[in-house]
Amino acid sequence: MRAPVGGLFRHVADLTLALADKGHEVGLVVDSLANDAQTESRLAALEAHLSLGLHRFAMPRLLGSGDLKTPFAVRRLSSRLKIDILHGHGAKGGFYARLARLAGGPQALYTPHGGVLHFSTSSRAGRVFHTLERALMKQTAAIIFESAYARVKYAELIGEPTCPSLVIHNGLAPDEFIPVTLGGDPADFVFVGELRALKGIHVLIDALAGVTRTDGRPATLVMAGDGPDRAALLDQIESLGLGDRVVLAGVQPARTMFARGRCAIVPSLAESLPYVVLEAAAAQLPVIATHVGGLPEIFGPTSDSLIPASDADALRVAMQGVIDRPLQAQTEMLRRLDHIATGFTVARMSGDIEAQYLSVLNRA
Repeated sequence: MRAPVGGLFRHVADLTLALADKGHEVGLVVDSLANDAQTESRLAALEAHLSLGLHRFAMPRLLGSGDLKTPFAVRRLSSRLKIDILHGHGAKGGFYARLARLAGGPQALYTPHGGVLHFSTSSRAGRVFHTLERALMKQTAAIIFESAYARVKYAELIGEPTCPSLVIHNGLAPDEFIPVTLGGDPADFVFVGELRALKGIHVLIDALAGVTRTDGRPATLVMAGDGPDRAALLDQIESLGLGDRVVLAGVQPARTMFARGRCAIVPSLAESLPYVVLEAAAAQLPVIATHVGGLPEIFGPTSDSLIPASDADALRVAMQGVIDRPLQAQTEMLRRLDHIATGFTVARMSGDIEAQYLSVLNRA
């Protein structure tokens, strides 16, 4: 993988720990160009479980000269370590794993994690990456999609995979299904995520303005995160006179924030399969979210409650509904919890991926 951040790294870390616990030897190849303090801390915590070591090669975000060298370095490394399986995560991880296979390396699997799916077919970068995807299909033992949405998107942009492909959802650890205990004076709603327009933060503030508690007092919101649109968000809060109703808590752990709000809000304009929705649902909070990406897969039997993106009125109605009908919100939350507890666990995710590795080796 290129950058150990976000949901991609969470997935890789969970998979690494689970495979190591099962007795497999695991190594990790990451970008030598990404070396900030937070990245180093994450990798250091994982390194003790990497019996085949942590290895760094140059992985520029966009296509460059480093892309001509790194696949051969990966192939040499896999030969020296006698690797059975290369699993490329993200656009660059998948690119290197399959080019290493082309150069004589081991069987290569690939999980896009968005990656090439974020590039438009009308952009030059998109055309290049999508062409590479088609060219590398013959070097791909299997594509593992983290959501059915990602698989459909891949088929639309690149074409139906000619190699085996399957959907294996991300999963949570057992302790993440322990319900959070609300702290003193919790807000009515909590948002956890990047402060950028794509996450629907401005739609959320517009919606909040019209939401009230059952006693007539205005509803409150606490928001955790940081991002490029923080200043614009503050301006919007001030212009609507919501300064006493919205708290910006900065970057905080998700579960810490779930204890500070009665209902989680995910008003994103676009998503793939966001961990924050899984985490909030597993923590046993009601969740209001938009009908984007793989969210219907997470919501399962409660997907009818998903709302249109960019619709402040629909969001306001949903928020008011949670306040006015708490028992209904609780019942829906429990139905969603049952769905997630069955299909979105680390044990199931890692077991299904391990089975796919073995299937690939048996076919080789």
